[in-house]
Amino acid sequence: MSLNPTHSSVARPGFVQTTSADVDEHCAKLGGWRLRYDQISAGAFRGNFTQLSMPRLDVFHEVTSQQVRQHGELGRDCCGLAVPCGGEGPVKVNGASITHDALIVSFDAEVDICTPRGFALRGVTLSAQLIDEIASQLAIELPRGLRHRMRAISAPAATLARFRAALAILDTPPCAHTELPQDAASAATLQDGLLLAITDLLPDARPCDDSRSGAARKRIVDRACDLMLASSERSISLLDVCKAVGVSHRKLSYCFRDVLGTSPLAYWRAVRLNRVRRDLKSSRDPRDGIYDVAVRHGFWHFSQFSLDYKRHFAELPSETLRRARMDASSEMRHNVSHH
Repeated sequence: MSLNPTHSSVARPGFVQTTSADVDEHCAKLGGWRLRYDQISAGAFRGNFTQLSMPRLDVFHEVTSQQVRQHGELGRDCCGLAVPCGGEGPVKVNGASITHDALIVSFDAEVDICTPRGFALRGVTLSAQLIDEIASQLAIELPRGLRHRMRAISAPAATLARFRAALAILDTPPCAHTELPQDAASAATLQDGLLLAITDLLPDARPCDDSRSGAARKRIVDRACDLMLASSERSISLLDVCKAVGVSHRKLSYCFRDVLGTSPLAYWRAVRLNRVRRDLKSSRDPRDGIYDVAVRHGFWHFSQFSLDYKRHFAELPSETLRRARMDASSEMRHNVSHH
């Protein structure tokens, strides 16, 4: 079987473990995936990401402390299979709530997940072409509607348990490198074990309930989000959004709770706060003050904005800006010293 073209062939696995106190920094360290994370719930963020890279696949374990919406893609021709391993509530996959005994599959598709607080996810990523080749060689029929979409898949408890057990290689203490495969033969054995666990899942895997009503609720939420976030400087009320989407305030609130696990106003505010934070962290112009950035994203009452910001990120906007400018100054001095 051909190797994943996005992964280099190595004699032994590469092991990476990162810890982040910022949702964007955490997202940037996720194995080269093209994702964006928005922190939805309020409080200090803590994230951990562990990844073991092998020639044909990567196995990972991710932990996030706050509710997060993840959207984007893993990469071209990339397939991800993952299992939830905890969290203070259900996981929302493409607007559908799933239980922790389901398998999340993104088969060369757009990712859209809303995770609860205290969430952990274990899984593997590999090329979609490799999945197709395995299925063809072993005469396995892939579940209908799997390609080019993200969805929850149900599988027999025993095979799902074996898949979880195969992912437990990441429980090896990172300091105990002697317990990780040190040669190509051992690495190949580990990789084949993971591929076998995946092939065990495929024959009996079936899409979880994917009702039309769930898809309809997600369309309502997506349309509302497009309107609310299209222009931060343009004033738009929730009533305007309801009229444009053609639903009552009660129905819109229900759809947001079902799809994203929060209310329309809470989500609207959270995403705009995330945008302010990104602008503050990337600020290089000393004339661009906090109030200017806040107004750019629709926060007109500065005192209330500061309270909301601190409640959401556990720090004042001035602290974010000060740290960003210190980092920029340090980077500039470093660049000058190397020329």
